[in-house]
Amino acid sequence: MNFDLDVDQRDAAAGARAFFTGSASPAAARAALEGGAVEPGHKALADIGFLGITVAEAAGGAGGSLLDLAVVAEQGGAVLAGPSLVTAARAAVLLAGVPELAALLADGSTAFAVLDGPVDGSHASIDAAGATLFLGLDGGALVVGAGEARAGQPMDATRGLASVRLTDRRVLREDAGELWARARQAAAVVLAAEDLGAADRAVQLGVAYAKERQAFGRAIGSYQSVKHMLVDAWVGVDQLRSLLWWAAWAADAAPDEFPLAASAAKAYAAEVFERAAETLIQVHGGIGFTWEHDAHLYWRRAKVDRLLLGDEAEHLDTVARLAVAGALRA
Repeated sequence: MNFDLDVDQRDAAAGARAFFTGSASPAAARAALEGGAVEPGHKALADIGFLGITVAEAAGGAGGSLLDLAVVAEQGGAVLAGPSLVTAARAAVLLAGVPELAALLADGSTAFAVLDGPVDGSHASIDAAGATLFLGLDGGALVVGAGEARAGQPMDATRGLASVRLTDRRVLREDAGELWARARQAAAVVLAAEDLGAADRAVQLGVAYAKERQAFGRAIGSYQSVKHMLVDAWVGVDQLRSLLWWAAWAADAAPDEFPLAASAAKAYAAEVFERAAETLIQVHGGIGFTWEHDAHLYWRRAKVDRLLLGDEAEHLDTVARLAVAGALRA
């Protein structure tokens, strides 16, 4: 059995890498902290088709798999791009039965956000600060409506976090608990993909600096303590990539495994990304703590993403519970 990406997915990843490298950067993420625009922005993501990757073709999307979206999201994470493709993944699941709204998601004519917590005053939710239409779970019903967003002082401005109070609502589906859970699992996988891209980039930056920085007449990468930090971070990234591909593949190919795999990927991504970001700062020494260096931008995102869509403890508890229940027995 071939567990690798196929040719089309590798081509999509290469195309996404070229797009994100040319339209987003850590410098833009820094500027966003000072009130600048988030790059590449909602319109650019819609124009290139990324928002509709998992939207059905009948609704104007590409009809792709979650793995197709994950390989693209990984490239966006490497340059701290925004808004997040997490929102596109989650909304596509929730709107699968509402083609007229799914079409608005795919073509980018409406900026959606999905609310976590009560719709009368949600928790901080991804991309809510720039959204015009909100999806939420009201009791057990899936609802959509306009709302008032209140953004705080962001640690990572590219995430567009804001709490929202819906000002009107329309019920799209009663008894939507299972659909909501599946959408959250899909979102967790794409968030892990973005974190994988960012963690991988942080390790690459650390390795490059360790090769060129001299101390006591030698490159600092020749010292075992530096080597070990970077190798540990790299091993985590490599393991996360395998775990992520399994989780994204399971969404369509092994739905019984998907809840466990999604939680495993989200939990491990939190650990791996934080370790990579902290390693990047440590390898750079004094300069790694400065505002001018990019290292703190990766650290900021790692700290924020660790708590989005459930923290590490919640997802590890889910993994343990599902494993004991025999989710992988087959």
